[in-house]
Amino acid sequence: MAKGYKEMLAEAEAVVQSVDTAEMASQPADVVMVDVRDPRELERDGMIPDAMHAPRGMLEFWIDPESPYHKPAFAEDRTFVFYCASGWRSLLAAKVAQEMGLNAKSMRGGFSEWKRAGFPVAEKKKREA
Repeated sequence: MAKGYKEMLAEAEAVVQSVDTAEMASQPADVVMVDVRDPRELERDGMIPDAMHAPRGMLEFWIDPESPYHKPAFAEDRTFVFYCASGWRSLLAAKVAQEMGLNAKSMRGGFSEWKRAGFPVAEKKKREA
């Protein structure tokens, strides 16, 4: 039988280090915050200032240096902390990134917790059609 999302999350939790929003509020210089939410979520809710947006559906292609979609930021020797709205997508994203060779972590509680804590939020402008 195929794995369900709960089993996949449990497997990811066993290998991915998670960090608290408060720990990330100081935005350490060696860390790249990566928002994996859908662009519509960013336009509606905003995002963490200076975070990089990498849609979950493109992540593997953006990380792989052999991909025509590779983003050079993922080739830097930095720690990448992934976040989404609640922490599930980012946990799975961090696991994949880790398997692809990145130093990857997941932010516990996601952007929802970030906003609840009153940390800064940047507006994400809609793309022109």
